[in-house]
Amino acid sequence: MIGHIESYDPEAKTGVIKSDEALFEFNAGDWVAEAQPETGDDVTFDAKGNAAVNVNLVGAYLAKPEAVKYRYVAAVLGLVLGGIGAHRLYLGYYWIALAQLALTVLTVGFGVVWGFVEAVLLFGGQIDKDAKGRPLK
Repeated sequence: MIGHIESYDPEAKTGVIKSDEALFEFNAGDWVAEAQPETGDDVTFDAKGNAAVNVNLVGAYLAKPEAVKYRYVAAVLGLVLGGIGAHRLYLGYYWIALAQLALTVLTVGFGVVWGFVEAVLLFGGQIDKDAKGRPLK
């Protein structure tokens, strides 16, 4: 069967899977995948009464995300146009870019410091993902 993890308690190591309108309970002993279960994961499982056994992640979630954006492009945008949030727009963080633009306008230009700091963080690798969680090239 295919379902969706509705809830998971890492301390008790138990959770609930919803498939169609039915709910199935599972515990960590029935978990097959190497990655830990998380609320919101889509899973496959075998049903035994109201319990789920052989619970595994759906294959798409096991694939590592592929890098799409370039770290150095974002860093240069942060250096040159960081005050208006161009680097954050490039990475897909639209609301943060808007906040950077607003701060630069409200402080009459001092918001460029924010862009400069983030450019340094991009060059250093501390900011290493885009808005969709994909690694930077």
